[in-house]
Amino acid sequence: MIAVLKQGTTTAQTQHLVAWLKNMNLDVHISEGQHVTVLGLIGDTSRVDMDLLKSLDMVETVKRVSEPFKQANRKFHPKDTIIEIGDIRIGGGYFTIIAGPCSVESEEQIIEVAQAVKASGAHILRGGAFKPRTSPYAFQGMKGAGIELLLKARAATGLPIVTEIMNISTLDLFADVDIIQVGARNMQNFDLLKELGKTQKPILLKRGLANTLQELLMSAEYIMSEGNENIILCERGIRTFETYTRNTLDLSAVTALHELSHLPVVVDPSHATGKAKMVSPMACAATAAGADGIMIEVHNNPSCALCDGAQSLTPQQFDEVCHRVRKIREAIV
Repeated sequence: MIAVLKQGTTTAQTQHLVAWLKNMNLDVHISEGQHVTVLGLIGDTSRVDMDLLKSLDMVETVKRVSEPFKQANRKFHPKDTIIEIGDIRIGGGYFTIIAGPCSVESEEQIIEVAQAVKASGAHILRGGAFKPRTSPYAFQGMKGAGIELLLKARAATGLPIVTEIMNISTLDLFADVDIIQVGARNMQNFDLLKELGKTQKPILLKRGLANTLQELLMSAEYIMSEGNENIILCERGIRTFETYTRNTLDLSAVTALHELSHLPVVVDPSHATGKAKMVSPMACAATAAGADGIMIEVHNNPSCALCDGAQSLTPQQFDEVCHRVRKIREAIV
């Protein structure tokens, strides 16, 4: 349920109403816009007398929220959420480029790539330390040592880092990581999501291989229900009957998620297509579709990459993508 307060409602009046609602064992999410304040009521709202609430002088309207996701819902939070990492802003009209190798392989590799993507305009460095792989015999990542190398790359370039967590037992290793990624295979690992919700670290939440947008938002809700509202949604392609590409990139998800939720949405064209030659046009399409950012795999020697070399761009190719994306942003903003 949401209650929209009338313009001119004082802080004291709002606090008094919030206290009254909390006495009914409800959590109240307050979203203050430039002209309107929205109270989101979370819990068993059946005990709330809607007619009584509507009759209050300070209340403009009262509505029930039919969608199962509440805190991630734009009705609860009309303004775009902006995630802040140092001087980097994600969402709310800002455009963020995340780039780096699929997996961290060596100190020389990750620092060389980090320097290259920064020079081309990347804002955040990605790199896998823990790698969920379909085959148990494939390279599984450098794990804790990989995170240490990412931290060295951050020190060398100043770029914030994002890397994927697979198990909550390793959370301590992520203490100095700027953004924790939840991969597609863990999107519905609800125990993991709840534990991440107890942190205040930004979480980059990838859509599952065959999950609906509502399921993605419900996963975000698991994190938010524990108190962490710093969530970035990521469309990375879904599994369909088409086999030419690794996955099918659902660009309509960008518009739909912006309509349904206030959370920022980035697109990963690398995992979506699985082919380096298709990354540039899909990155441009995602930008034109209104994404809040793109996430691209870049390797200094893709043919020798230990993981996903076929979809990785060279630093030169990445530089060309950044140039095209900037031109599109100039045209649409």
